[in-house]
Amino acid sequence: MIVTTTCIYCGVGCHLDLHIRNGIVIAVTPGKRGPGEGKLCIKGWSAHEFIHHPDRLKMPLIKENDTFREATWEEALDLIAFRLNEIKAKNGPDSLGFFSSAKATNEDNYMMQKLARAVIGTNNVDHCARLCHASTVTGLVAAFGSGAMTNSQEDVEESDVIFITGSNTSEQHPLIARRMINAVKRGAKMIIADPREIDLSEYADIYLQQHPGSDVALLNAMMYVILTENLHDQKFIDERTEGFSEFKEAVMQYAPEKVEEITGVPAEKIREAARLYGSADKASLFFSMGITQHTTGVDNVMSTANLAMLTGNVGKPGTGVNPLRGQNNVQGACDVAALPNYLPGYQSTTSPEVRAQVKEIWGVEPPLNKGLTLTEMMNTCGDDIKGIFVMGENPMISDPDLNHVEEQLKKLDFLVVIDIFMSETAMLADVVLPACSFAEKEGTFTATDRRVQRVRKAIEPLGGSMPDWWIIQELGERLGYERRFSEPSEIMDELAKMAPLYGGISHKRLESEDLRWPCRDSGDPGTHILHQERFSRGKGRFHAIEYRAPAEVPDEEYPYILTTGRLLFHWHTGTMTRRSQTLTDQVNQAFMEINPVDAETLGIVDQETVNVASRRGEIELKAQVTDRIKPGTVFIPFHYAEAAANKLTNNALDPKAKIPEYKVCAVKIRKT
Repeated sequence: MIVTTTCIYCGVGCHLDLHIRNGIVIAVTPGKRGPGEGKLCIKGWSAHEFIHHPDRLKMPLIKENDTFREATWEEALDLIAFRLNEIKAKNGPDSLGFFSSAKATNEDNYMMQKLARAVIGTNNVDHCARLCHASTVTGLVAAFGSGAMTNSQEDVEESDVIFITGSNTSEQHPLIARRMINAVKRGAKMIIADPREIDLSEYADIYLQQHPGSDVALLNAMMYVILTENLHDQKFIDERTEGFSEFKEAVMQYAPEKVEEITGVPAEKIREAARLYGSADKASLFFSMGITQHTTGVDNVMSTANLAMLTGNVGKPGTGVNPLRGQNNVQGACDVAALPNYLPGYQSTTSPEVRAQVKEIWGVEPPLNKGLTLTEMMNTCGDDIKGIFVMGENPMISDPDLNHVEEQLKKLDFLVVIDIFMSETAMLADVVLPACSFAEKEGTFTATDRRVQRVRKAIEPLGGSMPDWWIIQELGERLGYERRFSEPSEIMDELAKMAPLYGGISHKRLESEDLRWPCRDSGDPGTHILHQERFSRGKGRFHAIEYRAPAEVPDEEYPYILTTGRLLFHWHTGTMTRRSQTLTDQVNQAFMEINPVDAETLGIVDQETVNVASRRGEIELKAQVTDRIKPGTVFIPFHYAEAAANKLTNNALDPKAKIPEYKVCAVKIRKT
């Protein structure tokens, strides 16, 4: 038997054909439809390998005397309901926090935020977008009125110029990188800006190797050149934007010669990149966490929007500002309001009209109090936050400054984790609940380009595991909320009533149609390109952005910059990919990339074990000496719990999006 579903890994949303024999997923082959167009990356090809791993959680676990014991579902859910009610009664609903998941379906995430709001009565719900793309939503909403990828994945093949900054696309979104390469082979030009030379750099016409954290200065300098050489689209600016005068005044302070000192990029290279982008008929811009995970993340994102509007590269094929979502359902989790400041469909939590509609659908009015972000909840554990419910996330590896995270989680009165494996976070929990994998449940994921796609059940749940939505519903009923769904399609139907962006989307339509939101009713074919006639906010808004240095810069004691990222063969915290033999056979050991100049200075040779320390912690791992990384900067992938890069990273936050500065911190290095 073959069941077609959607890949569990990155935001591209490739289709997988799961091959089933005797209730076991024995292989994966590429689905012929979908954005992958019959292709898969190595993670997709091996996406079945963790499903039947012996480490799978199969029964609820309750911790007693620091030891877990198996329990029935009834016992575990009754205990959780009792403890949540107890904490709420004593400290109020805002003493509880809920971590939703970019790995879970739209339906699961909708249920989690509904549990927080309709059942508990708090807006304290968030998910890992806070750690990767919160600055994207904040920045693009401010500029365009919508925080999503403006164009569809296919559009890149129509571009004349492709500008990639802060995205290791070839390793993180390989099937989008394939489209980029196709475009280059057809004659498109490519610009890459990244402190670390990525595989796509061999296709680049211009490679800008800037210092980490200097992105605003670099983009402002490019826009300085575009303005002074009259490469901007004045007609687009006049007709479709506002705030141009203030923006221009700020940008004109960033001549490339001045910015060369900030970024380390030669002024003439900045001019070449600006001329190439500015003279293109259709220029597309792609970014990811390399520019979002900064204390200036929102500024970085708004600068990309400034550049696109300045040249009129919004609202038509082959153009746009295109954030690439790192996880399979970051976009969807945001859409359905696993966020503290929105109701489903990015609707205001304070709008009287929206609140009235929500009350009609839910039967209760949503809370009005401002919710806490994930990072704010973590920082107030034991004080304002007494209990946390975590679904499918592993903050003990994914959050910055892990020693601080462990200290904070241990302050909680109660911690619940739903997961498919015993994660580092689950080890700290009071109750652990076994969830189904993607192959064992129904639902939808929303890809990086707003494309909503089906997840289909291929096998029965393993052991006593259950779907996340069912777990949440059962808990909600014990907490006094009795409205029930019989299957995930009914949850999507309720979401469609709640969120105008999803108004025309249903499981039935998705069986035969390729839909991207906004899709407002049953006759709407969806929207492949946003902002074609007008921006979502009316006129696009330019912002005057000044360069600010990172929160932590190198000094005499900590003389190197650490930046972090992913590898082709692993994903996020490694919970799934490090249980895939195909992937661990490729690489399964933590390492640090260091430039030969720095290695020689420190007396380090390739594959030697080194100690890397920041002001927050230290780790030991192998050194890889390579000229991929620029001198003065080192790179560590964050997949490895035994040498967790996030023991080192800085939890300083962007003031607007509250996203941590993963991509820049100061470290020292020594031989062990």
